[in-house]
Amino acid sequence: MNRLPILLAATAALGALSLGACSREEPSVSFSKDVQPVLNARCGACHVPGQPGYEASGLSTASYDALMEGTKFGAVVIPGDALSSTLTMLVEGRADPSIRMPHGDQPLAAAEQKILHDWVAQGAKNN
Repeated sequence: MNRLPILLAATAALGALSLGACSREEPSVSFSKDVQPVLNARCGACHVPGQPGYEASGLSTASYDALMEGTKFGAVVIPGDALSSTLTMLVEGRADPSIRMPHGDQPLAAAEQKILHDWVAQGAKNN
């Protein structure tokens, strides 16, 4: 019995499965289309010049450049590192509850948190 055709078919099937697995990556998160709308809706009222969040921290969420400047205490986004970035720690509730963001408001929805988390994890690009 010649097993070569069976072996070739199995190899082709495994190759197709592995290619399918590779194509299931998280979709790319866009700063302008995905992240900025969340920041505007949930952070912009406090984190722009003249508002309490900005005055306390120095963080403006008005633009990519402003966000990447961080606070008067340092960076809030570490591109590629969503676990250590202050931004994601604060909105995901992984910091002290007294400084969870948005402060004094409902937490970000899981989908909003995921957008910010994935954007930072994907390198926090200005796209």
